[in-house]
Amino acid sequence: MDDLTPQPYGWTAMSAAPFGRNIPTRLLGALTSIGLWIGAAICLLPMVWMVVSSLRPRSVAPNQIFTGLDQLTLENYQNVFDRVPILQLFGNTILVCAAVLILQIGIGVPAAYALARIRFRGSRLMFWLVMLTLMVPSQVTILSVYIGFANLGLVNTYAALILPFGMSAFGVFLFYQFFRGLPHSLLDAARVDGLSEWSIAWTIVFPLARPAVTAFAIFSVVGRWNDFFWPLMMTQGFGIAPITLGISYFADAETGRDYGGQMALSTLAVLPLLIAFAFAQKRFVEGIALTGLKG
Repeated sequence: MDDLTPQPYGWTAMSAAPFGRNIPTRLLGALTSIGLWIGAAICLLPMVWMVVSSLRPRSVAPNQIFTGLDQLTLENYQNVFDRVPILQLFGNTILVCAAVLILQIGIGVPAAYALARIRFRGSRLMFWLVMLTLMVPSQVTILSVYIGFANLGLVNTYAALILPFGMSAFGVFLFYQFFRGLPHSLLDAARVDGLSEWSIAWTIVFPLARPAVTAFAIFSVVGRWNDFFWPLMMTQGFGIAPITLGISYFADAETGRDYGGQMALSTLAVLPLLIAFAFAQKRFVEGIALTGLKG
């Protein structure tokens, strides 16, 4: 028997389908690609302006964006190498970033594994206490930390640039989320084979967590690489200063503001991060997705 139930005016089977299905797949793909290209262009525009400004003559004012494009030069880069010890600044930055990353992984991986896979009294409370630290801005504690390091005589030392960031609550949370997705059978088999929890964490769980470690490493290195306020407080001169303080040298009121030098050194400072991300972007996406076991 035919269904004689009255239908609303204009009702058709096609109109019942979701709106998106009426649009051809290729058109949706094209619109998505156009939107992504526009977004990428907007994000890259400041970097393009930075690179172009670093190549313009020093006599061109920074607000004259399209002036001097016919006479691009490398004099700003030569000025950078003449005025600041750029290799020493890069070496200091790499040392601090590497030391902080090693400490954060060395503390974060066992802590996250214990919170995610080992049941003990107070584990949930401890996890939420770690999460609460994410809500505390670093500016709240920076004065007390500075006073503590000053009393210990650690101002203008590598320890002052490394130790305050040796533990990352965000890293613990990221590794915790990854470890929660590991199958119980894998860890139970390791325990049956006689491995301790410490051995399981470093010989089995840590290698499987390489995507998450890569993702966290990018966040950690970028955060330390771009840090300016804390090194400004804790360092004196170029002895242990990172690259960010070298950039500020070209904005000094005594030496004069050199926009070309700022842009040249900024371009050099960003370049290693771009290269590192280009090689690690696959692992970075995998780590953020946290889609299970990754070899």
